[in-house]
Amino acid sequence: MEKEKLYFLVGPTASGKTAVSIELALQMDAEVVSADSIQVYRGMDVGSAKPTQADRRGVAHHMLDVADPKDRDYSAARYRDEALACIADILARGKRPLVVGGTGLYVNALVYPLDFPAAPPNGELRAFWSEKEAAEKGAAYARLRALDPETAKRLHPNDVKRVIRAIEIFEATGKPLSGQGRDFARRDDERLPYVPVMAGLSLPREILYARIEARADEMLEAGLLGEVRGLIENGVDPDRPAMQGLGYKQLAAHLCGECTLAEAIDSVKRETRRFAKRQLTWFRREARIRWFDVTQYGGPAALANAVRDYFREA
Repeated sequence: MEKEKLYFLVGPTASGKTAVSIELALQMDAEVVSADSIQVYRGMDVGSAKPTQADRRGVAHHMLDVADPKDRDYSAARYRDEALACIADILARGKRPLVVGGTGLYVNALVYPLDFPAAPPNGELRAFWSEKEAAEKGAAYARLRALDPETAKRLHPNDVKRVIRAIEIFEATGKPLSGQGRDFARRDDERLPYVPVMAGLSLPREILYARIEARADEMLEAGLLGEVRGLIENGVDPDRPAMQGLGYKQLAAHLCGECTLAEAIDSVKRETRRFAKRQLTWFRREARIRWFDVTQYGGPAALANAVRDYFREA
């Protein structure tokens, strides 16, 4: 039996994916499946640029608000399983699923037959390495480099949460994370339940960076600081994974007295620019993506028309 096609619209933050995806979904009779690692959390709306009901224009959206920001362990494996269930339901109802987002790992979880490591959280190990890292900065990264140099090269030494998780996986399974289904160079399309058809949005860097800065200002005007304050007041620890998202981490640091508001805002813009660069580097490795330069089209509707035509031809 011929496999169904699964459509993807990816790209860096502030590239205009939301507006284009709505136009595209309306044209294709599709429903959107979000691939955003912060939009999965309830109550994290402004900082994640979660589309409002008005933004969605009646288009059904999935994989939004499916996790509690107090959770420690929302994983790419859980995302994959829940997203696949949404995709199956959409197809069963005769609609088309359109996966939209910029979280590379979530996208790859759907386009590669990944075998995620079965390593449950180990509180004692995490506490040990967190304490050791606090006493001796870089200790966890040095340990990971000895256990799994390939993963260490991929992670930043300051990304302590993921560094410790990689150590945790090695200790639980006896195998490095780099050897447990995350080699994205090895495609095995036969194992996928559908055929991925992927489009990506790009912009000249100077235009993308200007849009990033403008959107950061818009989020602050829309109440991002109050949103972060409300999360903390409702018991969401600033150390939770959800609060490591751009905007949340920096404004939480300000609310905790670690920096001024101006310093936090500057950090949000700087780190978002860096993040966008990393997103592009990640997605550029994926040969299946057909890229569309946003500046070559007259707006979201015209761009959606071009992407739709590509999807039809693919």
